[in-house]
Amino acid sequence: MSDEPKVAFSEVPAAPHGHAEDPAAPHGHAEDPAAPHGHAEDPAAPHGDAPGRGLPLRARVRSLAPSMTPSVLAVAETVAADPAGCSRLTVSALAARTGTSEATVVRTARLLGYPGYRDLRLALAALAARQESGAAPAVTADIAVDDPIADVVAKLAHEEAQTLADTAAGLDLAALGAAVTALATARRIDIYGVSASALVGQDLAQKLLRIGLVAHAHGDPHLAVTGAVQLRPGDAAVAISHSGATGDVIDPLRTAFERGATTIALTGHPHAPVSHYADVVLATSAARETRLRPAAMSSRTSQLLVVDCLFVAVAQRTYETAAPALAASYEALAPRRTARSPRP
Repeated sequence: MSDEPKVAFSEVPAAPHGHAEDPAAPHGHAEDPAAPHGHAEDPAAPHGDAPGRGLPLRARVRSLAPSMTPSVLAVAETVAADPAGCSRLTVSALAARTGTSEATVVRTARLLGYPGYRDLRLALAALAARQESGAAPAVTADIAVDDPIADVVAKLAHEEAQTLADTAAGLDLAALGAAVTALATARRIDIYGVSASALVGQDLAQKLLRIGLVAHAHGDPHLAVTGAVQLRPGDAAVAISHSGATGDVIDPLRTAFERGATTIALTGHPHAPVSHYADVVLATSAARETRLRPAAMSSRTSQLLVVDCLFVAVAQRTYETAAPALAASYEALAPRRTARSPRP
């Protein structure tokens, strides 16, 4: 299950550790966390400084969902699920379809990044045209209790692929680079995560260990805090939490932050409490949770993508030492890959 039930990356703040501001205050982010990085523009993508610009419409709705009121969310989910049908509706017709008001529909359009409802309708029509051309799969992740196994496989595969695409589309490469620098130069790296996120933390730790870095994954919150108090400037701490609100992950990250270590948060909610103590925020696609598919499934997929990006980039940055370390670990483990004959 998920560590709890919210991609965007923020830049490392210029203020050094020990600054006088309230440590609980969110660090400033110099650029829009979801700004695109050379990706083909979604025809339904908003322009300007709208939150989530550059992300596909469904991903944008998921990213903004935690901050939406129920009525606004109803409108947003409806247009994302049926862009073709909604593009033909007047503002009053969409309000009637979603059981909301015309003002709510207009407010939703603006929240999604459009000047008004007319602009949203045009974007929906463009998106619908692309979907009808065959560019978008006609499968969703809504799994029913009586779905045949073939449908379950198809739906899960599509959702996993979409989650990875959404995460990659939202990557802030500057923040990713800052995280890579912190890990590549750290004296010691502590990683915090519980439940499903603990598995991701273990994966990151074992990858970093194989290239010669000193990395520890802490799934026990008491050990996490115990380790965090030993950190100092030149060390790094990574907190992994899909919701960004898990106290057992926030507490050790706060301690590491106060001790002067460079802190990194990997979360699906870039403005959640965990970001208050993070020098770098790496955000993943916010997964949609259903009864038969807890958020941990797709959130873990997106977290593992970012972990792999971190690992490969750190290995590139430290190649002179990473390559021999990888070779040595491979050689040491080679005998264990050979099947042993059963005893007579």
